[in-house]
Amino acid sequence: MHMKKLLFAILTAFLLCTTVVAMDLIPLTICPYENEQPGTNGFPKTPMLAPKVYIDDYTLLFEVNHPEYVLNIKDENDNVVYSTVVSSTQTQVVLPSTLSGTYEIQLVVNNLQFKGWINL
Repeated sequence: MHMKKLLFAILTAFLLCTTVVAMDLIPLTICPYENEQPGTNGFPKTPMLAPKVYIDDYTLLFEVNHPEYVLNIKDENDNVVYSTVVSSTQTQVVLPSTLSGTYEIQLVVNNLQFKGWINL
């Protein structure tokens, strides 16, 4: 009986590892949104860490417990080709399959934006 549990645990771990390998982390940089400077009110502001966002085919995967983001996908001419709100409880967004090529991804929260590039 213990051998079956061990075999099940090994197979489960293998499946989880192969699933994680298929996802790619999107490197994101942080910058002010619309040329705004983050306010400090006289106190040093703790820098916000870039979120960890992964892409698997046309699906963006977000960590649990993230802030609400406005997601913008821009083409090479800086045109927004897709936009949506990603609620703080949402862990994935499926992008339209009509998109093809390299796009800039923007996640906007308050007066900050996180930027990166994705290839679809």
